[in-house]
Parts: sequence; structure tokens; C-alpha cells
Amino acid sequence: MLSHSRWHAHALSFIWEDIIMKGLITALLVTTASFAGLAGTVQAQTMEKVFFLLPNTTTIRFESRDAPFFVEAMKGMRPNTEIVVQNAQGDPQQQQRQIEDAISQGAKLILLTSADANLIAGGLAAAQAANVPVVLYDHDAVGGKAEAHVVFDSLAVGQAQGKRAAELINTMAKSPVKVARIKGNQGEYGTGQYEKGQNEFIQPLIDAGKVTVVCEQYTQNWDPTLAQSFAEDCLTKNGGDVDVFVGMNDGTTGGSVAALISQGFKPGDKVVTGGQDATVEALRYVAQGWQDNSVLKDLKVEATEAAKVVSSILDGKGVPKNLVNGTVNNEFADVPAILLPVENITKDNLGDVVKKGVWSWKEICQGIESTEVCKTNM
Repeated sequence: MLSHSRWHAHALSFIWEDIIMKGLITALLVTTASFAGLAGTVQAQTMEKVFFLLPNTTTIRFESRDAPFFVEAMKGMRPNTEIVVQNAQGDPQQQQRQIEDAISQGAKLILLTSADANLIAGGLAAAQAANVPVVLYDHDAVGGKAEAHVVFDSLAVGQAQGKRAAELINTMAKSPVKVARIKGNQGEYGTGQYEKGQNEFIQPLIDAGKVTVVCEQYTQNWDPTLAQSFAEDCLTKNGGDVDVFVGMNDGTTGGSVAALISQGFKPGDKVVTGGQDATVEALRYVAQGWQDNSVLKDLKVEATEAAKVVSSILDGKGVPKNLVNGTVNNEFADVPAILLPVENITKDNLGDVVKKGVWSWKEICQGIESTEVCKTNM
């Protein structure tokens, strides 16, 4: 039997052993949790970021369609990549700051739709200095390095617009046909190509005396409100005697439609053509007879092709050569281009956008269910 003093010492040793063991377990748990937290921190810090910088909110497709499609495509290809979407609100200086901020946040790549192609060189230079690759999306960007340019074939868009305008003009008995041309943002690659493509068909009609251009103007930042003001001024200046409005996208054609509505005209009184993007608003105008056409650019295809390019660059494989089918000169270099096909949409083939899954008949016909095309297809 243990003496009282020996028993007391033995008991104390058990107590201390228990305290030490519990302390070790607690310390181990704390250390393990700390390492787990540290691992999470490291993972958060090393998770690659891609910034998708949008140009404005006046061209509504970028926020409502392109950005969600790109995020969706990237989620399928690189689920651990964080996509940060920011909009410059039409302000080139704000976009410059966004580029600099993206660099400071450790961007692995910037997908850029320039707010103003002619005022983006500083941003491109900053990205190049920081070794952050830039991929151009839709709009061009002048005066700096870019890895690739994902864009619909701009010349083909202009040709589709010009061909359709010429077809409509040639059906008119009067001569000359009075035309107002509402162009895109001056100095952009796209605007230049649309104009070149349109001119292939419109210029011969001008030369032959079949067409007289009574008004002609570029539209800063593709702003539909500026397009509307110009169309209204043109109508006023010509006493309403304007036969055809030729735009370059659904914003500029939409401005013409708004001008006609504001001045009391009805669908079909004037021809409005030269749309592109196949926005749901433009397709409603087509269904109602306000607008003749819109060139369909399947934005899901564009966003998906951009995601393929971005993923390949992030993998260290560069721009996929099998996707490149042209170049775009941005006054710094010939940028490898992924030029995508387009299709002209009129009332006769409006269903094509539904077949391609771009819009549903329910979306197109919302609020205009009584039109013939909607009654037929709803």
C-alpha cells in the first residue's frame, strides 16, 4: 500500500500527465486548424483571376448577354477561375483605372472590350509592362499589345448590311432615294469595316444617281440617344423627306426608330435598316415592321470562343492556332483574330434566332403578341 505522501505524488503525476496530454492535443488541433486556415488563405491568394472589362451600358448586350455567357463558358472550362466583370460606363479614363486595378489585384489575364478604341493605348501599355496578357473582345483597341482578338467578321457584317440596304433601295420606284447614314463610333476598326462593307453596295447606287445621302454622321460611343437626336435633326432639316435610314448596329437603328415614333410616323412609312446584334428589342421592331433587319451575331458562340482562347493562354499554350483565321491591325501589330460568321435576320427568317437558342418566341413577342409574326409562332 502506498503511503499518503507517495500516493499524493503519484496522483499528482497522473494529473500533470493528463494536463500535458490535453495541452498537446489542444495545441495539435490549433496547429492543424491554423495550417488548414493557412492553406485556405494560400488557395484564395493563388486562385487565378480573369477580368472581363466591358465598355458601356448603352450597348446593352455586353452586360445582359456577353458577360453571363463568358462566365458560364469559363465555369465549364476552368471552374476554379474567378471572373471579375467590370463596366467602364463609357468612360475611357475609368477603364484605364480598371485595368490598373486589375493588375494590382493580380489579374492573370484581361479580356477587354474597349470603351474607346483610340484612347486605350495607355491601358495596353500598363498590362504589357506587368506581363498581364490582354485578349480583345468584339471592339478593337489601338496602339498596344494584345494576344488575340475575338470578333465577328466586321467586313462581312458591313457587307450584309449594305447588300440588304441596296436590295430595299432597288425596289423603290423613286429616284433618287434619299438616305441618312448613321454610323458607329469614329475611328474604331469595326466602324471602318462596316462602312467599307456597306459601301461595296451603296456607293455604286450613289454613283449611278439612284441614291442621295442627305445626312451622314458618326455616333460617339454608339450612343442610341445621339443616334436618335441625329435622325430627328435629319428629318426636320429635310421636312420629313428621308426614305431610308442606314445604321450600323441595333442602337443606331433603334435611335432612328425612336425618332420616327417621336415625329408621328408609323411602321413602314420609312425604311430603317443596318442593324446588328439581334437584340430582343431590335427583333421586336423587326416583327412590328419598324426595322427591316439585324445582323445576328451569336453572342454565346463569341463568348465561348473567347473562353477557349483565355483558357489556352492560362494553360501556357498561347492562342489556339486552329481558331485563328485572320488578323486585325491595331496600329501596333497584326493581332491574331478569331473571326466569327454572321447571318442577316429579317421578318422572313426571324425564327432562325429561336432555332439557334438566342431568344425564344415568348421573349421576342413580349408586349407585341398581336403582330402577325407572333400570332403565327406563339
